[in-house]
Amino acid sequence: MNTRETLPLSPAASARAAQRRLPAATQALAWWRIPGRLGPMLLGLRGQSVGALLFEDAAPGTLAQLACDADASAPPLVAEVARQVDEYLGGRRRRFEFALEPRGSEFARRVWRELETLGYGERVGYAQLAARLGLGAEHARAVGRAVGANPLLLLLPCHRVLGSDGALRGYAGGVARKLALLELEAAPAPAR
Repeated sequence: MNTRETLPLSPAASARAAQRRLPAATQALAWWRIPGRLGPMLLGLRGQSVGALLFEDAAPGTLAQLACDADASAPPLVAEVARQVDEYLGGRRRRFEFALEPRGSEFARRVWRELETLGYGERVGYAQLAARLGLGAEHARAVGRAVGANPLLLLLPCHRVLGSDGALRGYAGGVARKLALLELEAAPAPAR
């Protein structure tokens, strides 16, 4: 009998094993759970930068196991991100003011940088986004895959990318959330 197979893993070994099963873009991050108006979110920090922001119910299952609840022991950046996300979802913020550090292929990072240039409320199609990158319409699917792999929901506004016919396509947080975000950005700003 092999005792390694029958003994439970220590919490640290279990966490390391869970990290190895995650997509590369979400590895080596410190995970925190933050509240959100559209549902709880998982925030991945890489030092003083944000490496991932995902809706908890749409994230790989092992991430929720790794996340700590945001409390007084959390780094100050956790509270700052939570505050700015809440302001954005409340219609009081249009840009985020903290460092982003997503990990992905060179092509994916190029697509994500272009997402950052989309204005609040602006909507583009996948082929249009490919054209903005200097690529032909035949690259729309590759651009779509990179958009779909975006680990920074809300922060790199992939919800602003639609099908070429203007229809809602997939969104890592769910199509209902994508619609809610588009409606939020189409609404007039609240009076201050």
